[in-house]
Amino acid sequence: MSVTESSSHYNDLEKMSVSDLLNNINNEDQMVPLAVKKVIPEIEKLVAVIVSKMKAGGRLFYIGAGTSGRLGILDASEIPPTYGMPHGLVIGLIAGGDQAIRKAVEHAEDDQQQAWKDLQMHNISNVDVLVGIAASGRTPYVIGGLTDARKNAVVTGCITCNTGSEVAANADYPIEAVVGPEFVTGSTRMKAGTAQKLILNMISTATMIQLGRIKGNKMVDMQLSNNKLIHRGTKMIMDELGVNAQIADQLLKKFGSVRKAIENGNA
Repeated sequence: MSVTESSSHYNDLEKMSVSDLLNNINNEDQMVPLAVKKVIPEIEKLVAVIVSKMKAGGRLFYIGAGTSGRLGILDASEIPPTYGMPHGLVIGLIAGGDQAIRKAVEHAEDDQQQAWKDLQMHNISNVDVLVGIAASGRTPYVIGGLTDARKNAVVTGCITCNTGSEVAANADYPIEAVVGPEFVTGSTRMKAGTAQKLILNMISTATMIQLGRIKGNKMVDMQLSNNKLIHRGTKMIMDELGVNAQIADQLLKKFGSVRKAIENGNA
């Protein structure tokens, strides 16, 4: 039996008080960052190849089913607003299509041919990188996508929470973050999902920094899509240029981005 499906260390959950439930879940959650830390060397290798491919004009694709697919879509969707990158450079796909983001589509993850069909809709090629996300490591949708990608010379990576899985066997850069049994047996949206989210954060953040989308520690290329972000951008310009709020606001309105306002303000 895989680790992600093995029995919880806890029993009689329905008899626990709310306080005990919360503390025991928290105790289990503390194991996640330690498991992720162990696989940083593997994450580093995957990030290096993603950066190399994206610098050469490639894209990053995520595929997954259920929670794993949703996490990939979440990570991909944050790239344009956070880093000002065009839509379509990081793409998340889920078994069952967009309708599966909100509501499970029965048996969608069992179709081993569908992932490659979905990827072909985006004209995936050997300049791109594909990362399969599957806590169990045995999701047919993800296995099929990775297998077909490798047949077409696409670099592949994966994020899974079991060792020796078929998903990892079909990834050039496998990441296996083993977090142990879930508090609720088999509920991989919990620790496994948290591990996947942490790793996705690391992959996309490190990649964007390597691609020059951060200055100092600031999101200078973020999209100014609401008042909160406009205020944040104004503060960045004030801090960087040593100007007051009025001048910073004028520069931001004139140049339309924090980066351009700082560059031209220093000119």
